[in-house]
Amino acid sequence: MTRNEIVSVLGPVDEAVIADIALTGASLEELREAFAWIGADEALVNEGHAMPSPRVARLIEILEPPEDEPEVPGEME
Repeated sequence: MTRNEIVSVLGPVDEAVIADIALTGASLEELREAFAWIGADEALVNEGHAMPSPRVARLIEILEPPEDEPEVPGEME
């Protein structure tokens, strides 16, 4: 998968993310599938889609935003 193909699916992204994606050896279709899972995982399961393959799951890990940082004690919500 080329840099241009990755950007065509994701839009502008960090070069490190592009490199991580390229290193997975995933296809453009697998990247599209991972991107779809990030936006609508519950909907895809409800529609009967099979769970992501290991390669697609790795792409999801790369693309998902990091979890919220732990709360600082005493910080107001």
